[in-house]
Amino acid sequence: MHAPSFLKPTHSNSLLNDEWVVRIPAAAATLDGFRAWATSDDFPERGRFSFINGELFIDMSPEESEKHNKVKVEITRVVANLNVDFDLGEFYGDGTLVTNELAALSTEPDATFVKWASFDSGRIRLVPRKDRPGEFVELIGTPDWVLEVVSRSSVAKDTKVLREIYHRAGVPEYWLINALYDEVDFQILRRRRDRYVAVAVQDGWMRSPVFGRRFRLERKRNRKDRWTYKLQVATA
Repeated sequence: MHAPSFLKPTHSNSLLNDEWVVRIPAAAATLDGFRAWATSDDFPERGRFSFINGELFIDMSPEESEKHNKVKVEITRVVANLNVDFDLGEFYGDGTLVTNELAALSTEPDATFVKWASFDSGRIRLVPRKDRPGEFVELIGTPDWVLEVVSRSSVAKDTKVLREIYHRAGVPEYWLINALYDEVDFQILRRRRDRYVAVAVQDGWMRSPVFGRRFRLERKRNRKDRWTYKLQVATA
């Protein structure tokens, strides 16, 4: 169990300031305990915490802008607007807790999508906050699509651990993007019985079975010599 406590810098000469300490309850060593903590007011606003198959994964590093945040924002912009245009289901940005009990998983993907039919069938459901009608803090079940953008601190987690666990959870489509190097590695992973298989690239495009569209991701330098990303969409 990777569950250390983290002490952040204080604004005074004191050795300890409770506002700058992340305390992880002992109960978070179980899936139910982690979920209770993650949906409580005590859950930290900063940092990424995941319960995956009996282990607690913690990443307190700031989110890098050029090769992570910008990628996530562009995918979110395009896919969320696509969903608005065609009313396919509900799209959730990062910070949404997704739990699958059979896979012993509770995590916050970079983005999540659920078709209306998946809600109707009971394949996934929203869990409301206690005593706060109309507010929801957790999705339980199997979403139709998840996104993870690789950061330097999450390479193994995103490419190996989550790839296996999302498959075990039955997620039909997993978008995995690594923009850390000279070429952007954008994969649309489609679930097969025993593993995920990357969708074939045809003339630079990949087809998403979930969205029924073809996609390609481009990156170029902007006027400040920083990266700009563009997710292009075409009919299937």
